[in-house]
Amino acid sequence: MTTDNKGIVERALAQLIGTGDVDALESLLSDDFVHHRPDSTSATKAEWLAAVRAAPIADLRVEVHHVLADGDHVVMHSRRWLPDAGPGIAGVDIWRFDDGLIAEGWEIIEPVAQAAANQVWWEPAQR
Repeated sequence: MTTDNKGIVERALAQLIGTGDVDALESLLSDDFVHHRPDSTSATKAEWLAAVRAAPIADLRVEVHHVLADGDHVVMHSRRWLPDAGPGIAGVDIWRFDDGLIAEGWEIIEPVAQAAANQVWWEPAQR
């Protein structure tokens, strides 16, 4: 099952980025799919698909660095950017599968330009 889940994520991303076909994602998501963001907000399947449709997918460049699968979870680490929009973002997406469909997703993004500052968040502030 782990290999199947990893393949589903890889095919979905390739189709989304390659063709911009957001509707292809819909069939991969469970009816009660929930997408979680770092700010503790979440979106339903319909809300998340609407947000993806509104994004400039046709112009988005994605470089996948890792896709790892363990049981019902798949984790993808990527870098994404828009042409002429600076260094872009680094992202980690975590997908949880249930009965062959994606049931939950978590997305963590960091602007690449801010990465150095975020690597020392635990250090005491200089006074």
